[in-house]
Amino acid sequence: MGNDRLRPIFVISVAAELADMHPQTLRQYDRLGLVSPSRQGGKQRRYSEHDVELLREIQRLSKDGVSLEGIRRIMALENQVAALRMRIGELSNEVFALRSAHQAAGLGRVFAAGSTGDVVSLARGQRPRGRSQAVVVWKPRGK
Repeated sequence: MGNDRLRPIFVISVAAELADMHPQTLRQYDRLGLVSPSRQGGKQRRYSEHDVELLREIQRLSKDGVSLEGIRRIMALENQVAALRMRIGELSNEVFALRSAHQAAGLGRVFAAGSTGDVVSLARGQRPRGRSQAVVVWKPRGK
């Protein structure tokens, strides 16, 4: 299961061994926010398989000469890309639902996706307001 990779199971000594690092390095990365392990009752860090994979990636980037600040920025951008991909999936589902609803109602299939990511239905012949960066998708009836 995908969620098993996120389950916190490794104590710091095991995670450090799996990542081929010193436990103090893991503590430093935690303080810097590069990896955020779960905390158990007595504040003991617990690392998941995903955390260990992140540690290995940090180590690889570090060996390639990337600074810790650079690594933090790379990871932030990768998280942003993942969030954007998720949002694209959500918007695609919304577009599909709108298209299906319009088709079922026998309406023209006109909607706009705004620059903020919102999807709105437009009446036939209506244009998006203002000078937005909206994209209008339209398919004539019967095609």
